[in-house]
Amino acid sequence: MIKSINDKNADFFENVFAVVKLIPKGRVSSYGAIAKYLGSAQSSRMVGWAMNASHKMDGIPAHRVVNRQGLLTGKMHFGSPTLMEEKLKLEGIEVVNDQISNFKTLYWDPSIELNID
Repeated sequence: MIKSINDKNADFFENVFAVVKLIPKGRVSSYGAIAKYLGSAQSSRMVGWAMNASHKMDGIPAHRVVNRQGLLTGKMHFGSPTLMEEKLKLEGIEVVNDQISNFKTLYWDPSIELNID
């Protein structure tokens, strides 16, 4: 349980973690798509905070969450500046200059993939 935030944010973080766990290997999603799916389209930054908090937990593939342009904007939170890219490459995702190659092809939008409008 995350102790440094209030209960409302803790619930939001838990929901973010649940969605991120659904992103398949070899696919990526964005902070904004996750926020929108959760009914908080203006909360992309909160999704980023959740991803940062997730590094203290097991089983949350935070490396699969990038910005809306496919950039590895969260890479500085992975312990080493190359770890996020390394994890993506292990899943067959090509990264060039901190950006996902074929981003549109690999993009996983929970609102579409989980059949929710």
